[in-house]
Amino acid sequence: MNWANRLTVSRLGLTILFVLALNSEWRFGYTAALVLFVVAGVTDFFDGEIARRYHYVTNFGKLMDPLVDKIMMAAAFISLVPLKAIPAWAATIVVARDFLITGLRLMASTQGQVLPAEKLGKHKTSWQIVTVIFFLVLLAVRELRYADGKSDWWTRAWDQGGGALVWITVALTLYSGLRYAWRHRAIVVTDR
Repeated sequence: MNWANRLTVSRLGLTILFVLALNSEWRFGYTAALVLFVVAGVTDFFDGEIARRYHYVTNFGKLMDPLVDKIMMAAAFISLVPLKAIPAWAATIVVARDFLITGLRLMASTQGQVLPAEKLGKHKTSWQIVTVIFFLVLLAVRELRYADGKSDWWTRAWDQGGGALVWITVALTLYSGLRYAWRHRAIVVTDR
C-alpha cells in the first residue's frame, strides 16, 4: 500500500476518532473533534498531492478516497444534528445527495464509464467543510470558556452565521447534485 492510500485509510480512522470525541463527555471533546477534523482534512489534501506527484494513482485510491471523504462529511453532519448545529433535514439532504451521486457513479462503472468530480462539487465540499469547522470552532470556544453559550456574540454567531452557512451549503449541495445528475442522465436511461 502506497503513502497516498495509507493517508486515505488513516482519514477513515481519524473520522472514527472525530465522532467519538464529538459525542464524548470528555472535558475537551469538542476541541479534540475540531483538531481531528482539521487533521483529517489535511490528509485529504496530501493524499491527492502525493498520488498525483509521484504517480501513485491506484484503483484503490480512486474508489476509497472519495468514499472516505463522503463518510467523513456524513459523519460530521450527522454528529452535529444532536448538538442543534445542523438541522436534521439539512444533514439528510447532504447525505442523500452523496449517496445518490455515488449510486450514479456505480451505474456508470457498470457501463465502463468513469464519472469524474466536477468543480461545482468541489466548491460544495469546501462549503460543507467550512460549515462543519465553523460549528466546531464555536463549540471549542465555548468549551475553552471563552464564551458561555449564552453571550450575545456567541448566540448570534451560532444562530445567524451558522444558519446562513447551512442554507448556502444545502443550496450548493442540491444544485450541484441535480446538475451532476442531469448532465449524466443518459446513464440512468441506458441502464437496463
